[in-house]
Amino acid sequence: MMTVSEVAALTGVSQRTLHYYDEIGLLPPSSTTEAGYRSYDEAALERLQHILLFKELGFPLKDIRRLLDDPGFDRVKALEQHLKLLEMKKQHLENIIDMTRGLCLMGTKHLNLSAFDTRRIDEYAAEARASYGKTAAYEEYERRFLGRSAADQNAAAQGMMALIARFGAHLGESPECPEVQTLVGQLQEYVTEHFYTCTNEILASYADMYDGDGRFTRNIDQAGGEGTAALAAAAIRHYVRNN
Repeated sequence: MMTVSEVAALTGVSQRTLHYYDEIGLLPPSSTTEAGYRSYDEAALERLQHILLFKELGFPLKDIRRLLDDPGFDRVKALEQHLKLLEMKKQHLENIIDMTRGLCLMGTKHLNLSAFDTRRIDEYAAEARASYGKTAAYEEYERRFLGRSAADQNAAAQGMMALIARFGAHLGESPECPEVQTLVGQLQEYVTEHFYTCTNEILASYADMYDGDGRFTRNIDQAGGEGTAALAAAAIRHYVRNN
């Protein structure tokens, strides 16, 4: 059995995120002491592993819970798909390393923009998601967002990041303050307008990504300042609990 702090140290998933997983029924602890301390056994750690795998494929938390609770869930298939995705990402990174090495030798004017092409990775991730059945949100995303031009998609994504970065102007303030809560409402409205209907469940999954995924956290903190991702996540959770 492992404590919350031990699981957090082992996986990199924050203790706050593990508590949240328990609150929404995604990852209940194997046991809880009278004092409220959570413990996790091997089965719980295996479930956490699958949660992180599905997050890598882009599933919202409510759909991950549905899949993991499905008696027909194929764990072997999920692992094979994740392995394939990791291999593709590894090759992509190696291509960029080779390109950078070439630039060091040949000078910065040598062009090789193909190394940045991630379309096949994105396509495979989408195919893997589709193999587990399209959610209503994903179908709406395909219909409303993926059908747009690349320029429109890029503009929508940049607009969303700019909105999230605005949380950085409130670093040091409470996530419950009215100004920060207004930003959460604006974020939910923006997602609904440009991507898909952002329910409170979907919005809550953003909080998990913001403070539980290194890539999202780094990008948000780079845009808004260190601590912006954590503030946005805490503000979203408060917003969802009270709406």
